[in-house]
Amino acid sequence: MSETGPAKPKRFYKDAQLVSLEAGYAVHLDGKPVRTPMGKLLIIPVQALGEAVVGEWQAQGDAIDPASMPLCGYANTAIDRVGKDRQTVFDNLMYFAGSDLLCYRADQPDDLVKRQSENWQPVLDWVTRSLGASLLVTTGVLPVDQPEESLRALNDKISGLDDWQLTGVASLAAACGSVVLALAVVDAHIDAQQAFQLAQLDENFQSERWGLDEEAQARQQQLQKDVTSASLFLSLLEQ
Repeated sequence: MSETGPAKPKRFYKDAQLVSLEAGYAVHLDGKPVRTPMGKLLIIPVQALGEAVVGEWQAQGDAIDPASMPLCGYANTAIDRVGKDRQTVFDNLMYFAGSDLLCYRADQPDDLVKRQSENWQPVLDWVTRSLGASLLVTTGVLPVDQPEESLRALNDKISGLDDWQLTGVASLAAACGSVVLALAVVDAHIDAQQAFQLAQLDENFQSERWGLDEEAQARQQQLQKDVTSASLFLSLLEQ
């Protein structure tokens, strides 16, 4: 017997609109303001992002599918979680910074070692040049202690992000396993597709040799959606 998830709520509105307020842009459904899961008004700071969130609401069919509304989900997170518990989100990002994917390399086979170096090292070189955060590289899974000055440089960069930017960076870093890749997207050094390919370099290497089963393929497709939507969220904040 096939399992089904919980029933999706039926669409209860006709039109979604963006309303300009002094505090930002509110999303209204048939004239009534949308609230976050915690009951706060969904006020978005940037018009471009607000229009995109309205587009997600307007694109819903007979039922509302939250999974098809990632930008609204990030907005809810920025207001409900990051705004309330910014320090925890910040601490999680700094944990990622101390164990960044790009710093942990294979020691064999030679073609994987070469691929990692050719693709990952330029991004580490970029973060050294742009932020002064020179990160050490190691092989295997044993942790490497990163230089304090490098962690301070990353700390300063992340501390300068507002709650909305922090939401996008935290989501992107979690999807990629890399704060460096997330910050490279924020600063437009790489785009979403490049970030995804770099994050999936090891998996792609293995799939080229052994193939990709359905479960792994579905997981990879979801990760690509997560990277793409988080990158879009960040780009819209800059418009």
